[in-house]
Amino acid sequence: MQFGLSDEQRMIVNTTRAFVEAELYPHEAEVERSGHLPLDLIRDLQAKAMAAGLYAANMPEEVGGAGLDTLSWLLYERELGRANYALHWTCVARPSNILLAGTPEQRERYLMPCIRGETWDCLAMTEPGAGSDLRGMKASARPDGSDWVLNGTKHFISHADIAGFTIAFMATGEEDTPRGPKKKITAFFVDKGTPGFTVRDGYRNVSHRGYSNAVLEFDDCRVPAENVLGEPHKGFEVANTWLGATRLQVAATCLGRAARALDHAVSYAAERRQFGQAIGKFQGVSFKLADMAMELKAAELLTWEAGWKFDQGTVTEADMSMAKLKATEMLAMVADEAIQIHGGMGLMEELPLERIWRDARVERIWEGTSEIQRHIISRELLRAVGG
Repeated sequence: MQFGLSDEQRMIVNTTRAFVEAELYPHEAEVERSGHLPLDLIRDLQAKAMAAGLYAANMPEEVGGAGLDTLSWLLYERELGRANYALHWTCVARPSNILLAGTPEQRERYLMPCIRGETWDCLAMTEPGAGSDLRGMKASARPDGSDWVLNGTKHFISHADIAGFTIAFMATGEEDTPRGPKKKITAFFVDKGTPGFTVRDGYRNVSHRGYSNAVLEFDDCRVPAENVLGEPHKGFEVANTWLGATRLQVAATCLGRAARALDHAVSYAAERRQFGQAIGKFQGVSFKLADMAMELKAAELLTWEAGWKFDQGTVTEADMSMAKLKATEMLAMVADEAIQIHGGMGLMEELPLERIWRDARVERIWEGTSEIQRHIISRELLRAVGG
């Protein structure tokens, strides 16, 4: 593994950071204040992101994306992660890789409009009674002639309010396993406006203001068989194949926010004077900065290594879980210490620190809780010795 960046990677980092600072930072305060991202602002920033070559950059070149290797993509995600989540996720959208698993017809109908910025996708897995244990989902689908009929409720579904469709994961049967019965899962494309499919407002969230969540309700919602993504009863296989790298995406965006918080802390420690000297001269502050920088570096190395191994075909579930776990828990620590260094000013809205601190909390929950990541890591360790 090479630790230096290529010229192309440096260009990606510089271009993305310049865009974030010039185009996204100026709108953060208003989005944080209102909790709303106006459509005209979205469209304006979309156009600028497309002109900069940053829109849907996670997609392969063959479908109009940038065709980035995984490590380059994670560097790009880190820079976007410096900004308010709603701004960078909605206005510089990265369609879900799972859309690449579709048939040519499904790609044309669902993937390409997302790449062109005409709509957004959303994934519907989580339910009120099924979070980490997705096999416990109660929402179901049954075949009826050439159609499937969907029933049930999903919640915490990100940006479903603006998405043109959802990919809904539904229980479609049961199979016997050595550990007892296990539900079969199937993934379905469901267009907004389909009879029986309702999108309701979700919950007010302390993290990521402006980035909405919704409750999805399916009441005898009928979709044709051609709306199945992948094969019937193989929804988990599709998800595991195409969604594994989302843990690395979370890790990378956390790196960007932590770096921004550390930059503020270092600058403040050098400028703020107490008792006749800069507060960075006091070990109580300087040691905090050292620990913050060390933890950030450790999280970066875990994330970059996992991204590099992903492209080599050698990445493991534990590699990605370690990166996600370390980066999310590091961000919480760095954000908290940055506020401590600033004192009361760190909690004021004039600085992005209180936002970064609030936003950090959800990162240890979504895309697999910290506890689930530890389970994955320990399971891989034990399996190696027959445990």
